[in-house]
Amino acid sequence: MKLRAGRGFSLEELKAAGIPKKLAPTIGIAVDHRRKNRSLEGLQANLQRLKTYKAKLVIFPRRSGKYKNGDSTAEELASATQVWGEYLPITPEKPVVELVKVTDEMKAFKAYQKLRLEQTNKHHHRARLKKAAEAEKEEKK
Repeated sequence: MKLRAGRGFSLEELKAAGIPKKLAPTIGIAVDHRRKNRSLEGLQANLQRLKTYKAKLVIFPRRSGKYKNGDSTAEELASATQVWGEYLPITPEKPVVELVKVTDEMKAFKAYQKLRLEQTNKHHHRARLKKAAEAEKEEKK
C-alpha cells in the first residue's frame, strides 16, 4: 500500500514515545484521538518518527533568559536553524528485487495452458467426485 500522512499520531504512539497528549500540539505534533494502531510495523515506524522529531526538536523559552523545564539549552538555541518544507517526511521502503537466471525449464513452461487446465479441473471437480462415488457404489454391488 502507498504510505501517506494521516491526520495525526495516535495516543498509543505518543504514550510509547513519552510525549503527553496535551504537550504534543504545542510542539508541532498533530494528534488524532480516533486513530487505532492496526499493525505493529506501523506503530514502530511512527514511534521512530516521533523519537527522531523529539531528538531534533529545539524548544525556545517563552521569555528570553527565563528557562523552564523542557526548554533547550543555550548551546542548542545558538546552533538552531529554521527548517523549511516538510519535516521528517514518510519515506516508503523500496522493494527488494531479486534477479534470477532464466532456465530452459522456465522457458518451456506454458503458463497459460497450465492455468486453463487448472480452471477446467476446478470447474469439473464436483462432477468427477460424483462420478467416482457412483463407480464405487457400483463396484460394491
